[in-house]
Amino acid sequence: MLFIIYFILLLLLFKLKRHKQYRSPPGPKGLPIIGNLHQFDNSKPYVYLAELAKTYGPILSLRFGRVPIIVVQSSKIAKEVLHTQDLNFCSRPSMIVFQKLSYGGLDIGFAPYGEYFREIKKISVVYLLSSKRVDSFTPMLQDEVARLMKKINSLSSSSKVINLSELLLGYSSSNICRIAFGKRYEDNEGSRSRFHSLLNEAQALFTAFFFSDYFPYSGWLDKLTGQYSRLDKTFKDLDAFFEEIISDHINPNKSESESDHEDIIDVLLHLKNQRCFEFSMNHIKAISMIIFIAGTDTSAAMVVWAMTELIKNANSLKIVQEELRNAAQKKGEGSIDKTDLANLEYFKAVVKETFRLHPAVPLLAVHESIKKSIIEGYDIQPKTQVYINEWAIGRDPKIWKEPDKFMPERFLESTIDFKGYDFELIPFGAGRRMCPGLNLGVTNIELALANLLIHFDWEIPPGLNRKDIDTDTLPGITMHKKNPLCLMVKPYL
Repeated sequence: MLFIIYFILLLLLFKLKRHKQYRSPPGPKGLPIIGNLHQFDNSKPYVYLAELAKTYGPILSLRFGRVPIIVVQSSKIAKEVLHTQDLNFCSRPSMIVFQKLSYGGLDIGFAPYGEYFREIKKISVVYLLSSKRVDSFTPMLQDEVARLMKKINSLSSSSKVINLSELLLGYSSSNICRIAFGKRYEDNEGSRSRFHSLLNEAQALFTAFFFSDYFPYSGWLDKLTGQYSRLDKTFKDLDAFFEEIISDHINPNKSESESDHEDIIDVLLHLKNQRCFEFSMNHIKAISMIIFIAGTDTSAAMVVWAMTELIKNANSLKIVQEELRNAAQKKGEGSIDKTDLANLEYFKAVVKETFRLHPAVPLLAVHESIKKSIIEGYDIQPKTQVYINEWAIGRDPKIWKEPDKFMPERFLESTIDFKGYDFELIPFGAGRRMCPGLNLGVTNIELALANLLIHFDWEIPPGLNRKDIDTDTLPGITMHKKNPLCLMVKPYL
């Protein structure tokens, strides 16, 4: 009964508000109050939205409760939003999970556009994730790659099928933990379990539905459903986790082995102590949060997708392995590092083709319009949420020949890159809100993938063939392969 009264009052509220008529992009007709929420497929939203584009075109509108939504699904319009009119579309919506887990928008990912965002972006770009800083992380990254190769080598002697997806997730999480926090949680069963439990719950919350994000005065419904209690508990658990990490770094008895490499927490504490910037421990926790959630599994997902496509395409696998192994042999060390990869054209093409077909975040992080704008002749109102469907752009037949086919060769004669200047391929976004972790993410992916291909020969398990290796995906912000990639492996001598 309370629900009925609430929605009747809400409908009356909407009718009392008179908006000036404007030309909105086309889109499916919604229902009163809830708009298009009942139609939305949250399991694979990028696929659902790409299907809508076939009817309504490359820019379409939806409404989730009281919130207007615009979806962009072409490189031309993406360039308009992320470059030409970037300043009009570079804010973030104030959504309850974003605000809670980022300590009120104190991190670079969810801070609304303004003076604070510009300051925190400067900290991230100059002090935390610059090319120089990423180079300083190289010894840790190479050590983690060596650990991964050693683990796979030991498993190869058993002639059993190995779960490569699981191994790569461990590699990626160890990388991020060492770089950001100075710890390897994989070394301790209890710590590893706690780490992954926190990560999984935080990521699940980012796709959870909260009434208060779409309907005014409905926070009581989130409390009634238990969603708010779930969010509050996760926030407190994460806060305690970050508090422990910071305390360990401040501890004067910190062992010398823990201090060999300066990690991101070290850098932030140094900036705080030097009073280079006015920020508190909550700022440090917020920055740690976005690195923890956004950086942990995206690299693993991309290496899994690259290996999946190479296993399904034997000719591409043969070409890239020959290129990598020839380069390693010429170097005379049996392996190659970050600087060696820059000149390997086919390997680079494999990475780009993987980003095109399987972007880690198929719907780029949501933008919000700051003021009234016009896109393609349509009026976009302030506070409109804007989604860029990178998955659909990467499979646009107007741009890509045979878009659903894995063909690294398409990039050999192409200047298109993923660094935010070519809007046909923007897995890291573009403009003011482009992901500042691009250099670190790409280095993680390339080092792991290159070494997997150099040191081992990979085969499909007995009884299967290449077409049996599926490309189904799991729900979530990061696009993970639904079924783990399980392969036979033997060392390459």
